[in-house]
Amino acid sequence: MFRTALRNVLAHKARLLMTVFAVMLGVAFVSGTLIFTDTLGNAFRNQSAKSYDDVAVAVTGHADRRDEETSGIDAATLGRIRSLDGVATATGRVSGFAGVADPDGKLIGNGWSNTGGNFSPGTNGKDASYTFVDGSGPAGDDRIALDKETAKKGAYEVGDRVRVATNGPVKEYTLSGIFTTEDGAVNAGGSLVLFDTPVAQQLYLKPGWFQDVTVTAAAGASDATLLSEVKPLLPKGATARTGKALADQQAEDIENGLGNLNTILLAFAAIALFVGVFLIANTFTMLVAQRTRELALMRAVGASRRQVKRSVLLEAGVVGAIASVIGFLLGLGLATALRSAMSLLGGRIPAGPLIVSPTAIGAALGVGVLITVLAAWLPARRAAKIPPVAAMSSVHAVATVKSLVLRNSIGGVLTLLGAAAIVTGAATAGDTGRLEVGLGAFLALVGVIVLIPLLSRPVIALVRPLLQRLFGVSGKLAAQNAVRNPRRTGATASALAIGLTLVTGISVLGVTLGRAVDRMTTDNIRADYMVTMASHGPLDTSALGALQKTEGVTAVSGQQDASLEIGGRFHAASGVAPGDVEKVFALKTVSGSLASLADGEIAIGDKTAESNRWKTGDTLPVTFGDEQKGKLKVGAIYRQNEFVSPILISADIANRHDARPYIAEIWLKMDGGATEANEQAVVDALGDSPAMSVMDRQDIRDTFGGSVNLAMNIMYGLLAMALIIAVLGVVNTLAMSVFERQQEIGMLRAIGLDRRKVKRMIRLEAVVISLFGAVVGVGLGMFLGWAIGQTFASKIEGYVLVVPWDRIAVFLVLAGLVGVLAALWPARSAAKLNMLTAIKTE
Repeated sequence: MFRTALRNVLAHKARLLMTVFAVMLGVAFVSGTLIFTDTLGNAFRNQSAKSYDDVAVAVTGHADRRDEETSGIDAATLGRIRSLDGVATATGRVSGFAGVADPDGKLIGNGWSNTGGNFSPGTNGKDASYTFVDGSGPAGDDRIALDKETAKKGAYEVGDRVRVATNGPVKEYTLSGIFTTEDGAVNAGGSLVLFDTPVAQQLYLKPGWFQDVTVTAAAGASDATLLSEVKPLLPKGATARTGKALADQQAEDIENGLGNLNTILLAFAAIALFVGVFLIANTFTMLVAQRTRELALMRAVGASRRQVKRSVLLEAGVVGAIASVIGFLLGLGLATALRSAMSLLGGRIPAGPLIVSPTAIGAALGVGVLITVLAAWLPARRAAKIPPVAAMSSVHAVATVKSLVLRNSIGGVLTLLGAAAIVTGAATAGDTGRLEVGLGAFLALVGVIVLIPLLSRPVIALVRPLLQRLFGVSGKLAAQNAVRNPRRTGATASALAIGLTLVTGISVLGVTLGRAVDRMTTDNIRADYMVTMASHGPLDTSALGALQKTEGVTAVSGQQDASLEIGGRFHAASGVAPGDVEKVFALKTVSGSLASLADGEIAIGDKTAESNRWKTGDTLPVTFGDEQKGKLKVGAIYRQNEFVSPILISADIANRHDARPYIAEIWLKMDGGATEANEQAVVDALGDSPAMSVMDRQDIRDTFGGSVNLAMNIMYGLLAMALIIAVLGVVNTLAMSVFERQQEIGMLRAIGLDRRKVKRMIRLEAVVISLFGAVVGVGLGMFLGWAIGQTFASKIEGYVLVVPWDRIAVFLVLAGLVGVLAALWPARSAAKLNMLTAIKTE
């Protein structure tokens, strides 16, 4: 039977080509994902181990420059650590944000990974953490050093003047040296600026204090012993761990982070393989149908049902193995391409080999073979049921009424259960509702797929008169061919239906959420500009002061973080400018007046007030961030929104209890609105800082809605694999259908149907099947998009379902185009058939 299976594979190479291609793509996705994440993880783990290779003990001070009690590790403590027996060196470190401007004034790097630190040379004048390739480390207030990649991007050389922005004003420094480093932020595409230690302390903490200390051990000293000696010397809040423990922790964090990426990519690979199942099952179903006489003869000469089934499954296994090997090789190329793409996008992956683990190899080969064999199981089972008497007839075995009734009953039950779960989940907010919708989506999708053969007849019957009227006999024949074998049509349409269900659902949800976010921005913001740090860190108070003095500014309010303990519970609050906050935000007052902020009262969002049973006029006992206690009267309750904190207090009150204010954003209203002149005035007031972002209303809308669009585009890209496989399914079905209908096509040619009309018939058949699958997918996708959106609706103000009819129209047009393109080869093959040869074919 193995020889028979191998002979059948070799005999039907062309007809199995699309199956090989579908399995190959799915396996490439799986193996490429596993190899890529293994390679990435290995590279970062090695880098992490290398960065802590010489570190015996690492001390973290948890320094907070706003909290004098946990201000870090002072020089005296550092001195005591250095004096311990077994300590070779003890280096104090401080760090924070530092953005480097290129010659055009733009920020080099991505903001969140742009860092600054201190150069801490030993007795030999070198800092072991950095290797200088040009110049030397900074010494003095006016000197800095840059990492090699940042210097290259900015075209800076030793001796050049470089503009550097921290949280305060921009300053110019002389570049004293260029270095290489294993710093993770630099490898992530950021930048690193080194300052002289006193300068860094002044910028990031306070003179004489450090945030972290790294300790190296003298020869023969034990890391564990040093750790036990260092711990008693540390101030309150500081922690110490061995370098190995930190490297292991970093490796675990990397593993967890890459595990999430792995899961997402493998989920889309699973979707692609799931779609491929229909192509594979369809292929083997048609092959079995075309070999009815052959299989019946095998039964007649003594082959048992089990042997016939085994023959078909062995055939599938051989196809799966071939496709898996090719797919695995493609996966190697995909992993290499992903690595290169990350480098092109600015992420620098540490050097290291491509990691091909046994898991990746096993998963690639196992998944490919298993999926192919499972998909071929039902066709193999049908093949085993072919009676020997069928060898005497060319008529293919047809499905029994009992099997169709059973199939439709199961499909109907699954669809109803899925729809019920989806509706129930839509009525339940949060993760629970989304979980129910997800379960219902799976059941409904499987149910619809099972029912698709039943649905194909009435749906295609609706368009049959139109096809006949527009295309004559070719249109009539195309419609009849599309419903002649409902199982085959259903399996072909199912692949497209799955892909378009997901794409449509994502589109409906994405557009709806995007519009809701856009509406929130439009309805709640009156400001012309928002100023933030590129690092997403705090703005210096000097920026607020400079903007308050800028000509043309009619209102300016920062959002200063504040923490209030009320009734034993901590509540997020913001310090704002009374009088101006109403001009930059469209705050709708439910009761009281926001003018009361100027009198030292507080304003509370309506949802927060309702949950705590607070009302206007209440006096609340408050404990501020500096542990001082007081009482604040509720002066107003306003309609809560996403852009302001649930509790507002005057910035003056916040400043009394916070020596170092944390200002997350500054909002501006200007005379004349958002104009180029006004924007330039704001930029100039901020000292043309590359680290500060000045956004107008459109920029703000794009920022808040951009993440939704980005997520949609990524999902479209990942789902493209499933749609490609679905297209291959249409091509494969048509090609094999043409082969199966050679005699019929020959007869049509003989009675007058010319080649042009034969091509048109095949193309129309492909378009009908493609559009049928697309309509089913679009309908189910819209339903799922609505349901998932409902689980978010209660948390998003002004949420209204938006159906992107323009995109849906594009999807349907593309589905029709897919049908036309998929039919090119099969239609050409059908038109080229020799009439006499085709008529003689059985």
